[in-house]
Amino acid sequence: MTDQAVRSSVPGAAATGEGWLGRERELEELRADVERAGLDTLGGRPAARARVLLIAGQPGSGRTALAEEFARQVSEEYPGGVVRAALTEPGGSVVPLERVARQLLEGLGVPAPAGTAEDELLQAVRAAVHERRALLLLDEVAAAEQLLELVPDHRGALVVATAEGPLTGVPDVRPCTIGGLDPRSAVTLLSRRAGSEIRITVDPTAARRVAELCGMQPAALILVGGWLAAHPQVSVLEAARALAVHRDEPRALVRAFRLVMDALPRNAARLARLLPLAPAGFVDAQLVSGLAGCSLAAARAALEDFARLGLLRPVGAGAHTLPACLHPLLLEVAEREERPADLTLARARMWERTVRQLRACWAITEPPGSSARTEFDAEPAAIRFVSEEAAERWLRSRLPALMAAAREAVADGELDTLARRLIAGLAQALAAHRSPGEVEPDQYRLHELVLRVAERRELHAERSAALLNLGDLDVSGGRPAQALPRYRAALEAARRIADEPDRDRASIRSMTSLGGTYGELGDWARAADWYGRALVLVQTGGDIAAGTALQARIGAVQMCAGQWTEALAAWRAAASGHRRLRDAGACAHALSEVARAQEYAGRPYEALRTCQEALKWAEQAGDRRMRAALHLRLADTLDRLGEHGTAQEHRASAEPLTAADRPVEGSDSAAGAGDSPAVESQSMG
Repeated sequence: MTDQAVRSSVPGAAATGEGWLGRERELEELRADVERAGLDTLGGRPAARARVLLIAGQPGSGRTALAEEFARQVSEEYPGGVVRAALTEPGGSVVPLERVARQLLEGLGVPAPAGTAEDELLQAVRAAVHERRALLLLDEVAAAEQLLELVPDHRGALVVATAEGPLTGVPDVRPCTIGGLDPRSAVTLLSRRAGSEIRITVDPTAARRVAELCGMQPAALILVGGWLAAHPQVSVLEAARALAVHRDEPRALVRAFRLVMDALPRNAARLARLLPLAPAGFVDAQLVSGLAGCSLAAARAALEDFARLGLLRPVGAGAHTLPACLHPLLLEVAEREERPADLTLARARMWERTVRQLRACWAITEPPGSSARTEFDAEPAAIRFVSEEAAERWLRSRLPALMAAAREAVADGELDTLARRLIAGLAQALAAHRSPGEVEPDQYRLHELVLRVAERRELHAERSAALLNLGDLDVSGGRPAQALPRYRAALEAARRIADEPDRDRASIRSMTSLGGTYGELGDWARAADWYGRALVLVQTGGDIAAGTALQARIGAVQMCAGQWTEALAAWRAAASGHRRLRDAGACAHALSEVARAQEYAGRPYEALRTCQEALKWAEQAGDRRMRAALHLRLADTLDRLGEHGTAQEHRASAEPLTAADRPVEGSDSAAGAGDSPAVESQSMG
């Protein structure tokens, strides 16, 4: 093939200035294919959807590099930007479309609320790409169905996908299938990686033979070039002979891989075998130190050696990624040569190191002198962060790998205690460095992982807590109907907790959450019923504050239901509780609600007396806004009773209270003195 190439998306290409090698013909074909009529269009079945360009090739062929280079060249034509997602994990498992959609929406700057259904997320992706005229770069597509779910119904957008082979069933697609490089580009790449052009050019026949044994495949050439650079005394002819030893292996990439692995010292070879354990293929010195149980200095040196060999790809700030084409090869060697117990131990060390880093990431945000900071200061310097900003940068750059670590730890099933600590540490760090709105989608996924472990281990308290947290996020995301079954399941789990105080606390929270959610749905009878059940348990435990709060919730929903007598009793009980707790402001509010219920029940004179009592409590609390609202409430009631002079006096008393800050206009007030009953939000976070 003429003029074929690889981006030196070769490990280290950007740093060494290797640039782009060839592939001009393929790039021209891809560019022409954007506007060219597709097969379905020519057949009279035009599709009103975005153009899809598919780059197909075997692992190691440079298909992702070609897609990236093409996207770079045409990016100015797509003002919405280029957004990327991998549809297959490094280990070969398919990425759920829900996660892909979230990644794309994040790249597009579109909010994706926690718990949103997959169909809604996919529709949001298609709409956002349509509106922005963006380019989607979808790497490692495993099946046509994955791709079709993401293609926008708009010709102005563009989808560039990579896959191992053609994908049948995708309309208007002409696959650009790439193979090896042309001989000239292959030898040039080999020369660049070997670090000496003269070394290659003095024996062009041997260099051509090496390229042929590498199948002209970029990844294989990178590995052999790195091997040559690591062995400056070895001639290119000897490299060809060494590769020929593995010629029984039909895959060129495997031949090059074996050459490199066979030459590694024992300790380095073992560390290389452990690299596939790195979550999402993301590797840094801390992770390697944990994996191998070696010092940070040794880990850094090993990473540099692996990058020069082509086993890793530097991504900046001391971090590297494991090329997807090498992941299965290294994993196969690890499973063959490492004992399962040793692999489990390596994972445990890696996750334990990650837990310590996450705790340090959180602790740096705590006040100096706190127990968390004291513990943080006792950690080795390599674990600590110099500032909150450094910790936040670390968390942001590692978040995809950290989330992958949490998923893998839960899927492993052998280290559930460590998995729970990892999830807790990640949740804590996220909460410390991100706003609640930003953190909710990740927290939702973490609660789902906790739930999996709790169900597997029959940890009823943790199962109840995870279900409650998920339900709360559903409610805050505007999905109360979805929260109800979670809260019921949380209550069921709570009733199975062995420790009685813990059982009661979890049951009360579940019942209160059910009451609040039914209130959100306007089912006042069920809301009052669940609040009442929670109240019985609270009163059994003697918690006056919690009982008082529940009486107020019952009063609120009974008011919404128009049950004035029941509402009156509940608000009176709430007022009594606030008196016992000596909370003057809350007592004034409860009494104002008692007065409102009395008015609705047709007892205006009783309402006047209660309002006057509430006014005294508001004065005691120093609550100007409440006092103003109560004066206006009294004025309205007196007007209805024909006592206009006294009503005017109360309005005059309210005037100076609202002069500086006038939140109240008329007789209604944010303090609950209005005439439109409304149930408060009951989501228990």
